Amino acid sequence: MTLLQKASLAYTLIALAGSAYAEPELTVNDIITKANNVAFYQGNDGRAETRMKIVDSSGREQIRQFTILRKDNEDGGNQQFYVLFQRPSDVKRTAFLVKKNVGGDDDRWLYLPSLDLVKRISAGDKRTSFVGSDFYYEDVSGRALSEDRHELLETTDTHYVIDNHPKDPASVEFKHYKVWVNKSTFLPERTEYFDEQEKLFRSVESLEHNIIDGYATVTKMKVSDFRTGGFTLSEIRFIKYDIGLPDSVFSERSLRSPPQEWLKRPEK
Repeated sequence: MTLLQKASLAYTLIALAGSAYAEPELTVNDIITKANNVAFYQGNDGRAETRMKIVDSSGREQIRQFTILRKDNEDGGNQQFYVLFQRPSDVKRTAFLVKKNVGGDDDRWLYLPSLDLVKRISAGDKRTSFVGSDFYYEDVSGRALSEDRHELLETTDTHYVIDNHPKDPASVEFKHYKVWVNKSTFLPERTEYFDEQEKLFRSVESLEHNIIDGYATVTKMKVSDFRTGGFTLSEIRFIKYDIGLPDSVFSERSLRSPPQEWLKRPEK
């Protein structure tokens, strides 16, 4: 055997050995599960301040500012959310409590300080406006993976492109939606919703993200409604993970008496 033949054989053996130990390709279920965990379950719990700028088709602006606390029961499982509004002045101290039940209806309560009233909110409005913005409640707390059929359309150098069709079309306003998942971070970076005529009518974009406490985190988002011509920009700041939130934070008592210890901004 010549030296050239020996070198060729060595390279072939190395290539075969490398392929034998190569990572298996991810299935679409692997991808959507990772993306869902990254988008909605980073850390065991967390807090953040969100500033929403809501812009209508005429360019008129409204501001919503609130602090959100979150605690997970398990990755991909049930969660608890507490939201306290600071702006505008007419909704200041309004509080919102959610017990997210994967595979079932969420439990939701709203506290109206002007009336000193706690009211139960209908669980059937996941795809309606969140506090008057272009975000839906489902954009904030996540959509159950079991509600859709998922298909991997394309794998590019940077993204997985996944098409999702609802199992119960009558329960939603879209025919299907596509998600672009970053291959490195598994953050969903763009979601596009299509109607029965295959016309794009809504999009959710991740404009900026950072690594915070070791977790890939979206810090700026935009939701566009192409039917109305409006959009909402959301900036998420003062984020902190794994702060040890007790279950008592997510109670009716916290609606009337905000848990200030956990709402304050983290020290740098």
